Amino acid sequence: METNTPPNAHDHPLKGINLVSFSTSIKLLFSGYLTTVAVGYLMALTQILFTHGMADGKFGLSFDDIVYSYYGDRSSSTLEGKLNGSMKANAPDEDRFRIIQWVRDGADQQEYTVYIKPIIDDHCVMCHNANAGSLPDFSTFENLKKYTETNTGATFEALVRVSHIHIFGISFIFMFVGLIFSFSTGVTKRYKYLAIVMPYLFLLVDIASWWLTKLSPHFAIFVILAGSGMGVSFAYMWCVSMYQMWILGYVRHKEDGRNALLRD
Repeated sequence: METNTPPNAHDHPLKGINLVSFSTSIKLLFSGYLTTVAVGYLMALTQILFTHGMADGKFGLSFDDIVYSYYGDRSSSTLEGKLNGSMKANAPDEDRFRIIQWVRDGADQQEYTVYIKPIIDDHCVMCHNANAGSLPDFSTFENLKKYTETNTGATFEALVRVSHIHIFGISFIFMFVGLIFSFSTGVTKRYKYLAIVMPYLFLLVDIASWWLTKLSPHFAIFVILAGSGMGVSFAYMWCVSMYQMWILGYVRHKEDGRNALLRD
């Protein structure tokens, strides 16, 4: 005999598939991933502050930092820009000014041998040597000379390397963050769809803006906007997911019978 009584939430395997009703083991798995990725995101922001954020010699990320990092400072050399920026604290002012003056005077090799090489050996070669990996090698005059030329920002080779690393790495991060967030319920469809899709669009705009800024400094604003957009999207999905897993269920004191994937 058929009845019109609605089935219990657990009578159908597709019901109750959401963050509120998941078992504690699934919540711990998701929360561990979200927490670890959040810490990594903060570390990445800190790294940006200490690299790009010092390009203009002042702490904190600004429009000029983006321009100097990708387009360059065409009024000075790469070496001078670093000595006045991210490398400013690594040598006494007197030594920094001596190197900068040497660069501006034409980077003469004889003067390098007598005055500049001892400074480089004392303050730079400990990190900038042949075994430094990604850092430039300043142990020889020929290598150092390359960085005394006009600062044109990031090289195309560097942009290719960093672009493919970011595209693959960040897209994987947002795939899993978005997957966890997709199990949320009660979020307006419009906001849910935007939160899942926008990080990928912001990522592509961010990468494209690096290349465009390399050609023209006016595009630097898009680097800042795209990076901010990714951060907001990440924070929104992270907060909603953690809230529904650990707070919402305890506030309601009951499970949610909705299917987050098939019923939005």
